[in-house]
Amino acid sequence: MYILNIETATTNCSVSVSKEGKTIALKEDSRNGYSHAEKLHVFIDEVLAEANISKTDLNAIAVSKGPGSYTGLRIGVSAAKGLSFALDLPLISVPTLDALANQVSCDEAVIIAMLDARRMEVYSTIYNSNHEQIRETQAQILDETSFDNHLNEGKVYFIGDGVEKTKELINHPNAIFIEDKLPSAKEMGALAYDKYKTSDTEDVAYFEPYYLKDFVAIKPKS
Repeated sequence: MYILNIETATTNCSVSVSKEGKTIALKEDSRNGYSHAEKLHVFIDEVLAEANISKTDLNAIAVSKGPGSYTGLRIGVSAAKGLSFALDLPLISVPTLDALANQVSCDEAVIIAMLDARRMEVYSTIYNSNHEQIRETQAQILDETSFDNHLNEGKVYFIGDGVEKTKELINHPNAIFIEDKLPSAKEMGALAYDKYKTSDTEDVAYFEPYYLKDFVAIKPKS
């Protein structure tokens, strides 16, 4: 049972093939900024070749649903919807921060997955050590007291590109900052497979990314 997983919510253009929830091929690149439009379909062909399967062998298409970059999400979702429609395959959406949190393995701790937003804002979701949500996704302005209720109770792991600004504000002995990590298609396979088994799929015609906030165009400096 093969699923093609697409992650484009951040600068990491990431594609994987998973077999019954286990990643068997992965291609990603976060070094060159937002180059998803050029790389995504090349990466799709490369992971299929690495997995030694064709598009007709796939059972579903999974895509990171957001939050994240407006443009990045639109590129990934458009590609996923196109493949799903053309191949007549179910479309599965995976919350971006769920996959990010699954990069952390810990016992008796809290995991906060966060993506950088404008200024001192982040998109974050809070999980227990079993990767179950204990607070829904929010857009929040950071300050020195952010997450104090969890930090005062025990270890808290912070992960994502929102960590850099967070560690400048929060100085707490229970804070553990995992740096240089972005959402990846590597962790999507297991989450997508769980959804596939329960037929938790999207309507290809109407599915849209989860932006969390409205897109705001910023005028270039003259």
